Amino acid sequence: MSKTHSKLYVRGRHLSYQRGKRNSNPNVSIIKIEGVNSKGETQFYLGKRVAYVYRAKKEVKGTRIRVIWGKITRPHGNSGCVRARFRHNLPPCTFGASLRIVGYIFIFIIL
Repeated sequence: MSKTHSKLYVRGRHLSYQRGKRNSNPNVSIIKIEGVNSKGETQFYLGKRVAYVYRAKKEVKGTRIRVIWGKITRPHGNSGCVRARFRHNLPPCTFGASLRIVGYIFIFIIL
């Protein structure tokens, strides 16, 4: 009997920071989730974790892959966008970048 761990995630795009007419708030990021087109559909994703995975230039602890984690906090507007807070604010170079919305960790048992 062997166990395989597989993480399922949905893709999203980092659109912008939360902003007003003149001021932007980099503590809160706006994310568009793939396949979500209404405010009602965003309810499932509230509280889920978001990961921005990127490759750094310098290797640390044997790997160049880094992750910035965040959490979806609330819907934003009526078109399926959500707001998220990250442990470290996402840099502006990530506008348009791909994010992973991680739901659960499923364990499949292969007999």
